[in-house]
Amino acid sequence: MKKGLTYDDVLLVPQYSDIESRSEVSLATELGRGVDLKLPIISSPMDTVSETDMAGDLGDLGGLSIIHRYNSIEEQAGMIASLGGEVLVGAAVGIAGDYIDRAIACVEAGAKVICVDVAHGHHILMKKAIKKIRKAVGKKIHIMAGNVATLEGFNDLADWGADSIRCNIGGGSICTTRVQTGHGVPGLETIFQCAKSDRNAKIIADGGIKNSGDIVKALAAGADAVMLGSLLAGTSESPGRTFKDTDGKLRKVYRGMASAEAQKDWRGRVSSQEGVSSSVPWRGPVGDVIEGLERGIRSGLSYSGARSVKELQAKAQWLQQSNASTTESSAHIRLR
Repeated sequence: MKKGLTYDDVLLVPQYSDIESRSEVSLATELGRGVDLKLPIISSPMDTVSETDMAGDLGDLGGLSIIHRYNSIEEQAGMIASLGGEVLVGAAVGIAGDYIDRAIACVEAGAKVICVDVAHGHHILMKKAIKKIRKAVGKKIHIMAGNVATLEGFNDLADWGADSIRCNIGGGSICTTRVQTGHGVPGLETIFQCAKSDRNAKIIADGGIKNSGDIVKALAAGADAVMLGSLLAGTSESPGRTFKDTDGKLRKVYRGMASAEAQKDWRGRVSSQEGVSSSVPWRGPVGDVIEGLERGIRSGLSYSGARSVKELQAKAQWLQQSNASTTESSAHIRLR
């Protein structure tokens, strides 16, 4: 039986570095068809993460937002149009119903990326959708697709025409796919496997990322960018209801789009429930969150003596850690 590793199971081994300042480190990544990011961070297409404010501010910081599809075509296209083409932005679509009309409307509104957004992307309907979307939007638009958990799935989506592929199934903080279905692959293991591909599609590590260290590990394993949900939820720019908890502290709603609450809101019924609804602490401006993550990522690359993501991937040395080592890796002082 195969053994799969995830983020807390491994560490990157520190190496000699001649990097004297974090400013020497470039985090730029090219995803294809003109989608070039200064920061390899993409916000998840969820209704408590990615709408206009997130897209504008994250785009200004060099990242990319995928506007969620849990709304009308007019609402989604309107969010994109309200940015006036000043930032790079993408739009999510499904694989059934109005997805072609939605893709066309969002591209006409200014979207440069169409994200074919389904839980299990290694599927015949995904194959049909990618081909139909490409025919509808032309060759200049970047098609992101997913999610997949295996090298075979990655290769198939690449062969079907995806420019970048979201990799990971069931690893998100509010996703219960693995519990409900018994299926999945540990998040970092998925990246290791997909990085073996000889296709040109780019890898988007999506799910299970808790901190900047996990982002560094995902990039080192072969990801070209990461997609974040919970780390960006709770910011001033994320949509969602803000409330005070019993201690009087501010929190914001954060929910999986396969949770019962989300399904009832966007389609009026519940089918397979593979997510939960929760809340996260209010975190303030997304710029502050991104600044902290960026500092950690740049430091991470410098610990391997790498000035770019590609150099990190070439130089990375891995070590599997024990349970005791995992505990030691976190702050573990005993407060009296």
